[in-house]
Amino acid sequence: WARSESRLTRAFEDQVAWLLTHTDRTTVSTLMRITWRTATRVLARVYRDVGTEPDRLEGLRRIGIDEISHRKGQRYLVVVVDHDTDRLVWAAEGRNDATVHAFFELLGPDRCAQITHVSADGAKWIERPVRAHCPNATLCLDPFHVMQWTSKALDQVRRELWNTIRGEGNKRTALALKRSRFALWKAPARLTARQREKLSTIQRLNRPLYRAYLLKEQLRELITKRGKPAIEMLDQWLAWAARSRLKPFVKLGRQIRAYRTELVATLEHGLTNARTEGVNTKLRLLHRLAFGFHSPEAFIALGMLRMGGICPQLPGRK
Repeated sequence: WARSESRLTRAFEDQVAWLLTHTDRTTVSTLMRITWRTATRVLARVYRDVGTEPDRLEGLRRIGIDEISHRKGQRYLVVVVDHDTDRLVWAAEGRNDATVHAFFELLGPDRCAQITHVSADGAKWIERPVRAHCPNATLCLDPFHVMQWTSKALDQVRRELWNTIRGEGNKRTALALKRSRFALWKAPARLTARQREKLSTIQRLNRPLYRAYLLKEQLRELITKRGKPAIEMLDQWLAWAARSRLKPFVKLGRQIRAYRTELVATLEHGLTNARTEGVNTKLRLLHRLAFGFHSPEAFIALGMLRMGGICPQLPGRK
């Protein structure tokens, strides 16, 4: 009726754990008449009881790997999400090869061989362990991160042109460029009338910046497509970026070309890190509700109970 090293009943601890996955520790402590430190220890005991079952990792085929910050000072967790069930299946402190190797070692050679697809953001510390442990896995590059790279290249072109025009003393044109950032970033369908007018002005007065905008939009369009047409568009885009005479986009083209195999796999299979990012968003919400954690273990326990599908039900309910 009670867990090891606990003075509380199993039913009481299950109820505390369920409440902690839905609200903050202060509220739970007040409702259940326990201290928040006791609530944290209950969370750890419940997770040790239900979170170490080996069959949690059975049946994994398509997974996403990403990192999330859990504390200031470059403190990260690596999270692994099952694309087929939307479950958080594993998390650990760190952001390096050793952390990802630890997951695959826990998974074991037989289950690693069953992994067919892995989505990631292009980080080498994810790619190297995947290549080493999962011989049958196809690595897919998350297109959201590709668009992040593209937006940075576009903004670099805008800043360089702004500095050049400002140095020439044309303050009015420089000010107009400075305030064009969001018009250049947004999708055409979401532009306001004023932002469309600003784009028209850029098209007339600043062709290099408008060319950079078109490169960004062409790439955004192609990553929404699938199959052979998307791959042909990608190769055309890479050729266009190489001859664009815009240094940030020439550099971006080389970067994307280095990841062409992974991006082509994404265009063929349609696998992105969207589900992983969704889990990360929920983890950040849990982090805010708790006003932070003193240890990554408590954060991992709460995240696994909430998004791992292993949280005990309320006592007396099915």
